[in-house]
Amino acid sequence: MTRFERRHLLQGLGTVAATWPFMARAATWPRNLWTEPRFTDAVFGLGVASGDPAPDGFVIWTRLAPRPAEPHGGMPPQPVVVRWQVSETDNFAVVTAQGEALAEPELAHSVHVELAQLLPDRIYYYRFLIAGQVSATGRSRTLPLSHAAISRLRFAVAGCQHYEHGYYTAWRHIADEPVDFVFHYGDYIYETNEKGDREITYQGHPYPRARRHSTPEPYSLDDYRMRYAQYKTDPDLQAAHAAHPFWLSLDDHEVDNDWAGQWDQDGTPPEAFLFRRAAAFQAYYEHMPLRRSALPTGPAMRLYRDARYGDLLNMFVLDTRQYRTDQVYDDKLVPMGPDCFSQASTMMGPAQETWLYDRLAKSDTRWNVIAHQVMLMNLAYRAAPGTEKIYNMDQWSGCMANRRRLLAAIEQHTPGNTVTVTGDAHRHYVGDLIQDEGVPGAGKVISSELLATSITSGDDGQGDQDFHAQQARADNPQLKATIDRRGYIVCDVSRDVWQADLKVIDRVSSPGGTLSSYARFAIERGRPGLHTA
Repeated sequence: MTRFERRHLLQGLGTVAATWPFMARAATWPRNLWTEPRFTDAVFGLGVASGDPAPDGFVIWTRLAPRPAEPHGGMPPQPVVVRWQVSETDNFAVVTAQGEALAEPELAHSVHVELAQLLPDRIYYYRFLIAGQVSATGRSRTLPLSHAAISRLRFAVAGCQHYEHGYYTAWRHIADEPVDFVFHYGDYIYETNEKGDREITYQGHPYPRARRHSTPEPYSLDDYRMRYAQYKTDPDLQAAHAAHPFWLSLDDHEVDNDWAGQWDQDGTPPEAFLFRRAAAFQAYYEHMPLRRSALPTGPAMRLYRDARYGDLLNMFVLDTRQYRTDQVYDDKLVPMGPDCFSQASTMMGPAQETWLYDRLAKSDTRWNVIAHQVMLMNLAYRAAPGTEKIYNMDQWSGCMANRRRLLAAIEQHTPGNTVTVTGDAHRHYVGDLIQDEGVPGAGKVISSELLATSITSGDDGQGDQDFHAQQARADNPQLKATIDRRGYIVCDVSRDVWQADLKVIDRVSSPGGTLSSYARFAIERGRPGLHTA
């Protein structure tokens, strides 16, 4: 028994639960432990979550916050013990495993329990208990064994959930989807506060203001904690987390819009910006069901990782913010220039890039998915009808050499069975990935990209007949569909066919929006390229 970890094993199905990343130095709880906690408010108001599943377990998360809008969530500056339980039934008639975890003020009284020694490919339920209060029940699932024959896998792709742009109706629908997991591509919070009282303006269009951030733009750790707490109180987001395990990676707005490596968008000296990044990373970890391997060390955080779903799918989760070089051409929408092809520019950094290509070279599953943050398709845009083609330097278009290497690695190691899923652009974009001119295989379809629209960012949107949508389809033959509505993508992966269902919501500016399927596409294993399902 250690200072930071206690466990009780029942019926021979024990669960080893690591609740703190450091080895204990004593066999007792801390001397300042709050031994008899009492709460007048509901302490589990931020919900529960699970993530990063493995064949023998997953992470379960909660944060104690009886008054989420207050600094420190209304908790005293003392550690406190939280009980947890895991069962194969949602009524916990038989408890498979249970234990105690330490919620400490240094991590905002968050709890990360890494469960192990569970059975593979099985649904489990979990909950937390303290001072007579019981959390909501969460549902999660372990991975199948690495070489188990898997016939089908379903998952949702979602992200970009600006609180002020709308209601989280899409998350409520995701909670009801029969999926095995959710990939959240980033922009879990937005650091920016919209201007306007009753309306906000997005890309020149006015929309009704749905909600309002309760605090100024965050810079300190306490600022970010309060921003996360506001988002986490949303019942629809809580429902999705309680229903499914999540794979998560962050994008820009968890820190600052369009940041890249050690640079922010305002020209802040890197040594100052890294303090902000460190605060943002810690708050992110505190509020996500992440393993201790992701615990930040100052402004550094290991988020790229992989997972294997039997013999059906290898998934590679990337981090395309932390290691990238600063965007070329001042991060503008500009015509393609020579700096876009610089060998020095990178989206992944050399270590992550080597890691990914090595994993692709060793992959022997039926399918592979590269899950990342921003568009890989090299799409041409126009500012207005008849103007020149321009490209987004915050996307892979600004790092063409890195893009060429990635597509070449896919073609070499996993031809015909790799799909990329991503987001950030606040529209559905579905299309084929084509190697660009000037390299071997130019013009060839290498893979396909499924870019999921936002949960709320962009408010209600304009549909699929606005100028941007019409121009994008006209100038980019590799683009198969795009629509400016909120929603998510559901991927249904069988052994020979990958199907993608583009879900849209008719409105998010008020609750109760209607969900529908905008389009369905399929990819046949061994034949790169999308076709209508």
